[in-house]
Amino acid sequence: MPDKLIDKFGRVHDYLRISVTDRCNLRCVYCMPEDGMEFEREEHILSYEEIAKVVRVLAGMGVTKVRLTGGEPLVRKDLDQLIGQIADIPGIQDISLTTNGIFLAKKAEKLKAAGLYRLNISLDTLRPERFGLITRGGDVAKVLESVEACLRLGFEPIKLNVVLMKGVNDDEIWQFIELTERNPLHVRFIEYMPIGHEGDSWRNKYYPLNNILSQCEEKGWRFREETPAAGNGPARYYRVEGHQGTFGLIHPVSDHFCETCNRLRLTADGNIKPCLFWSDEFNVRKWIGDDEKIKELFLQALDIKPENHEMAKVLAKHEPQHAPTIRRMSQIGG
Repeated sequence: MPDKLIDKFGRVHDYLRISVTDRCNLRCVYCMPEDGMEFEREEHILSYEEIAKVVRVLAGMGVTKVRLTGGEPLVRKDLDQLIGQIADIPGIQDISLTTNGIFLAKKAEKLKAAGLYRLNISLDTLRPERFGLITRGGDVAKVLESVEACLRLGFEPIKLNVVLMKGVNDDEIWQFIELTERNPLHVRFIEYMPIGHEGDSWRNKYYPLNNILSQCEEKGWRFREETPAAGNGPARYYRVEGHQGTFGLIHPVSDHFCETCNRLRLTADGNIKPCLFWSDEFNVRKWIGDDEKIKELFLQALDIKPENHEMAKVLAKHEPQHAPTIRRMSQIGG
């Protein structure tokens, strides 16, 4: 049995996204139900040592890039210790973090010293009142403070993730692109996705991204497509003439990018997810310490990984071939 992480469609997987917790200090409208949710008990969550053991096995199978996520990864104590453990694993070349940014300003320096390379910061609006509504109580000033702190510390790239929602924040596109004028920021607009949603309520907020470029032209901005910023993200990047940073478009629903997918996911409770959208999972936790069994499980996960996530079928109300996940995004890892 070959050890390299190559699926039956020839896609090489060198990227692992690890959720370190399903807990979060915010309750974003697209991530959690309004009344919150039941979190995993602490004893069911992978320890840092267990995570590092899994990463060590996968590094031997060709994984070179790791992203830590949640929930909100910075609600877990001493995350820099895990980053340090992963950074010491031979073969790991890149460690990144996805965060809502609320706690980041005070922790960024220690995280960078431990070996963190890159940051994705979720920021769906620049308006304080609207931020409070989207996150159900968050303070946008703390996120902006974190962005400034990370610019000072020299993180590169710093990506701002903006989930565009029709009638909610789709009137702020220009303000976000203007952030890239004087700062080397990479703003990524992301389509609203039906992850773990019951029914069709998500459709009311779905905003396709295919008209953003034409709107830029109407504004009189000259722009060109850019080579992607560091990392394995699916965005297509563009730079407005004279701007230091870029903006990117990630449209998983209207224009899926599955043919180049190179990632696997490990949930906080120890489940391998070969595809974000589908329900298939393989629990690896009980096998930690048995490297050969861990290899076998990841290869099994790859063997059933579908060719694409078929979100567009869900949008068009066509029946998908696979069962969509019932887990919310915070339970899977953003």
